[in-house]
Amino acid sequence: MTIAVVASAMAAAAWLYLLAGHGGFWRTDVRLPPASADPPAWPSVVAVVPARDEAAILPETLPALLAQRYQGRFTVALVDDQSTDGTADIAARLGRAAVADGAVRFELIGGDPLVPGWAGKLWAMSEGLRAAAGPGADYVLFTDADIWHAPGTVAGLVRAAEGDGRALVSQMALLRADSAWERLLIPGFVYFFAQLYPFRWVNRRGGRTAAAAGGCMLVRRAALDAAGGLEPVRGARIDDVALGGLIKRTPGAGDCWLGFSTAVVSRRRYDTLAEIWDMVARSAYTQLRYSPALLAATVLGMTWLYLVPVAATLAGLVVLAVGGPPWLAISGAAAWAIMAVSYVPVLRLYGLSATRAPGLPVIALLYTAMTVSSAWRHRAGRGGEWKGRTIQPGRRA
Repeated sequence: MTIAVVASAMAAAAWLYLLAGHGGFWRTDVRLPPASADPPAWPSVVAVVPARDEAAILPETLPALLAQRYQGRFTVALVDDQSTDGTADIAARLGRAAVADGAVRFELIGGDPLVPGWAGKLWAMSEGLRAAAGPGADYVLFTDADIWHAPGTVAGLVRAAEGDGRALVSQMALLRADSAWERLLIPGFVYFFAQLYPFRWVNRRGGRTAAAAGGCMLVRRAALDAAGGLEPVRGARIDDVALGGLIKRTPGAGDCWLGFSTAVVSRRRYDTLAEIWDMVARSAYTQLRYSPALLAATVLGMTWLYLVPVAATLAGLVVLAVGGPPWLAISGAAAWAIMAVSYVPVLRLYGLSATRAPGLPVIALLYTAMTVSSAWRHRAGRGGEWKGRTIQPGRRA
């Protein structure tokens, strides 16, 4: 019993640290800083959209990007990444309508076959960069085909980058949380990402923590060139974190900023558990650098932080019922309560009730299982399956 009380008390202490000292990862008030004034001259921006078999979702998202009404020179370049579903035809039709309206310049780029050594998405991004974001482009906005941008999004990103001198400004898209499985698991996905990469630490000038959110990344072209372009991260499977790290560790490139947003919205549907499971499992083991030791440490850490408090609380109540001491129940309940409190802001961001917060251990258990599944898939040679492409085992993120 003494060992159980100590383990539970240590979990409670760990949650106190996470709540108070881990970069405020659980808070969702890290938002795009308001600019006091427009830049003296609006820099040119090229939005690069890699799209592979996205015909169904483009009519929901691409028109919003094409209608941004940015005050400077703005070009949207969509890279048709070897699609087989008519993505190019849909994009061309939407682009023609926008160009006819005079709102934007649009380029449709037919992607070449994937070059060995490149991750699929990064290869498409690099093709868009070469074809449309020439030397005259001051900024490149890398955004996904499933992302809907509210009016003024591009201008807001540029104001923040120019006003605060940032080389990379990224916003975490508000993911879809409509189906039952999305409401259960998607806020947890955002919560765990922020726990791995506390946004305030990412935004700290000179800090070591680096990350970005791949759905919306505005990069200063000069900083990207100074870092060697996308070539240094060509094989990365988690492209946003890799790009944030590349910019931040390049001397003189500049600082990064990452925050939450409700104006940048993902329309990607994850209606079933299997769809969310596949989304996580294709890259979770990559995040662990394909290391069995890191996998074991992750499983143990998640069990200790998220499951021990629940087990301690329930076991402690049993001890209390037979007249035993209360310490196991108290330490377990304290850890569980702190954990739940830390989850409430993300639930509110997604418009969900705070009564879901005590269920975080169940969500953590599912994500741990997804991570183990990711390792198993890589071992079986099926790692990172996505739209007909497979990540080969042993490749680093």
